[in-house]
Amino acid sequence: KIPEARSEIRISFDNGQQHHYQQLNIMVKLSLAVSAILVGSSAAWTSPMTMKTDSPASSRRNILSKGAALATVIAAPIAAGAYALPDLPYGFDALEPFIDTPTMKIHHDKHHATYVANINKATEGKPEVPILDLMADALEAGPAYRNSGGGHYNHAFFWEEMTSPDAAAKTAPSAQLTELINKSFGSMDEMKAKFEAQAAPGAVFGSGWVWVSVNQKGDELKIVGTPNQDNPLMKGVCDEVMFPILGLDVWEHAYYLKYQNRRPEYVSNWWNVVNWDKVNSNCEYVVKNHAGVSV
Repeated sequence: KIPEARSEIRISFDNGQQHHYQQLNIMVKLSLAVSAILVGSSAAWTSPMTMKTDSPASSRRNILSKGAALATVIAAPIAAGAYALPDLPYGFDALEPFIDTPTMKIHHDKHHATYVANINKATEGKPEVPILDLMADALEAGPAYRNSGGGHYNHAFFWEEMTSPDAAAKTAPSAQLTELINKSFGSMDEMKAKFEAQAAPGAVFGSGWVWVSVNQKGDELKIVGTPNQDNPLMKGVCDEVMFPILGLDVWEHAYYLKYQNRRPEYVSNWWNVVNWDKVNSNCEYVVKNHAGVSV
């Protein structure tokens, strides 16, 4: 009689990460099941005429080891890809009342997760490179890199630049960022006004993003809108490759449950959850390195 192989992994995770551990659970169960079959069939592999030099215990260990290895190979296709869905740096409800909990959960666990799954599918069997490194030539590489790769980068960038309203209220633009804002737009109020105008439905028609980016020289900020999952890091999207320090998702899935067709209200309220400490860090990095921010 083949002994029943049973293994359970009971771990609780937030932010949509449980599926990685469900995959691990499946791999463990499969490994033990194959091992049990091999153990149960071992008598059929050893006839009375066969010379046996190993002890029964040793043979059993060898069979278990080989069975586990075989099961790992069988289960390999369900292993995680090169890119993973990042945890949010706060709870789903942290941005209330300006961005609602259901929107955050669907946005992160469904939409962002789909971009991750699709870029993993597109890059399967290819050398692993940071998602940032895929951005420059994404348009030339094709729709999967442009849409799914861009979607993964953009969302990972987006989550990091926000925080709870209480925490956001305690942050402010640094001296470096303030100087660039005043030089490029005249004042913070002027910068926000131009940003909100660029985020309006008439400026970014349909789905897209709005960005505050540093130019190639590192001495000026520019506000640009991009369609779909494009971003200023991609060659051919803007007049020159630029380095985002702040970005806003204006796809309907980012706001529709709460704001419906009132995108301008969403954009105006969004300033209440901007983490200027992170934006300051982004600015300092790209001005110094003339490169995009890693996510």
